[in-house]
Amino acid sequence: MKIFYNILVSLFGLMLLNGGLNKFFHYMPVPDDVPQVLMDLMYCFEASGWLMPLLAINEILGAILVLIPKTRALGAIVLLPAILGIFLTHLIQAPDGLPFAIVFLVVETWIIIKNKDKYMPMIS
Repeated sequence: MKIFYNILVSLFGLMLLNGGLNKFFHYMPVPDDVPQVLMDLMYCFEASGWLMPLLAINEILGAILVLIPKTRALGAIVLLPAILGIFLTHLIQAPDGLPFAIVFLVVETWIIIKNKDKYMPMIS
């Protein structure tokens, strides 16, 4: 089970690292079937001038932290707002991507639960 967990978390981290880097370098084409409401949302994020880079940095930093076992608990907390945003966006605006978002949310939750003892000093 530990090997499966480590592989799953590594894939999770690499996918988020890729997503964060793509926000800066735009090397992956946007699919043709993206709903217009989602395209409008992304346009607004980019038009702000600061929100998309902030999201990208959050994803890159969180992904790197998740990929390193010693900092995995911190990475999960850094990524939590992004993962919730991905999940809620697909739940409300783009349900075609919901299965993928649910997998991300499950992996994120698993990391947090597995590292719950590291969070206890913050809340006690």
